[in-house]
Amino acid sequence: MATKVKVMIIEDEDAISNFIAMTLKANDYAPLLAKTASEALSMIPSHCPDLILLDLGLPDMDGMEILKKIREWSATPVIIVSARGEEADKVEALDFGADDYICKPFGTSELLARIRTALRHSMKNAGTAAASDIFTTKGLRIDFSKRQVTIDGREVHLTQIEFKIVSLLAKSAGQVLTYDFIITELWGPYAVKDNQILRVNMANIRRKLEKNPGSPEYIFTEVGIGYRMVDDGI
Repeated sequence: MATKVKVMIIEDEDAISNFIAMTLKANDYAPLLAKTASEALSMIPSHCPDLILLDLGLPDMDGMEILKKIREWSATPVIIVSARGEEADKVEALDFGADDYICKPFGTSELLARIRTALRHSMKNAGTAAASDIFTTKGLRIDFSKRQVTIDGREVHLTQIEFKIVSLLAKSAGQVLTYDFIITELWGPYAVKDNQILRVNMANIRRKLEKNPGSPEYIFTEVGIGYRMVDDGI
């Protein structure tokens, strides 16, 4: 069973937030709700959403400021969902790094289409060719678009964070990724650079992927530096 795509809704109006959440659930997405900027900025590093729906009129911070803060460290797709329909607002949001802009009120079909498009573009940016959506080595197969991991055809069930770690390493197969780099990519630049949480996740990953976790075939530890995913010929 594939991991559901997480969509964070940053919206302070309960009626709108709940409506979007129900729409997402009905279409097999996993919604995350935040009513304020501070709540959203604290949730994003820990929950690692795959896409963010951002309202501009929040009580504690303007949405443009949130967008700028997110873009300081994350390339997560952001779609602005706002009552502000002026061209200047749209241009400003897109210049600050928004992937799309939807004006309220909106239809559910339009919203879902914009989400699919943003996710598709995000995946293409992660790998320029369709073939790069799939990583294979020594019986291990990672389908980034379907969020599926198999070994010799047997599906391996990873948590959201475990999948993100494996994907990050696979997309840089053969290269050593430092502990700090992985922590920053997954939990944001303000995360405490404590390797323990990373080691715990890696131990769980190896129990699921490796025949012998003590002698790994796929993910190697570069002691004192970080981790490296095996690459054919390396």
